[in-house]
Amino acid sequence: MIGFSVNGKRVDLDVDPFTPLLWVIREHLGLTGTKYGCGMAQCGACTVHIDGTAVRSCVAPVSRVIGKAVTTIEGLSSDLSNPLQRAWLEEDVPQCGYCQSGQLMSAAVLLRDKPTPTDEDIDQAMTGNICRCGTYPRIRRAIHRAAGLVAKEGTR
Repeated sequence: MIGFSVNGKRVDLDVDPFTPLLWVIREHLGLTGTKYGCGMAQCGACTVHIDGTAVRSCVAPVSRVIGKAVTTIEGLSSDLSNPLQRAWLEEDVPQCGYCQSGQLMSAAVLLRDKPTPTDEDIDQAMTGNICRCGTYPRIRRAIHRAAGLVAKEGTR
């Protein structure tokens, strides 16, 4: 049995310890917000947090999360109240939307670590999150907007 928490809820699963975390999240837990993109940790669509660190779940074996806390896009908020989610909508970031859960998860770690990021901070933190639609300028604006919302409201 593999035991860990997902979005604050404890789970115990009888799965092969080498199964990629992505497939456990999607297939065993039914949380489909985390996307499969490349399967090689190159695109960022599968990004989740493991104990607060952004990790590509397509190459992380589920055994890596034993006793740890995993947060998926569904764990940011259930009602789109997270400042990042609100800023994403206000800046009309998603085009096709496929990469957005990974983008948001990477941005969440950035804002936690650097509450007022520069453009350079954003570019560095978001490197490796590929958007085939090219919404990078909107992503950057949304991260700045979310930083402003967090500063104004004192929320995360």
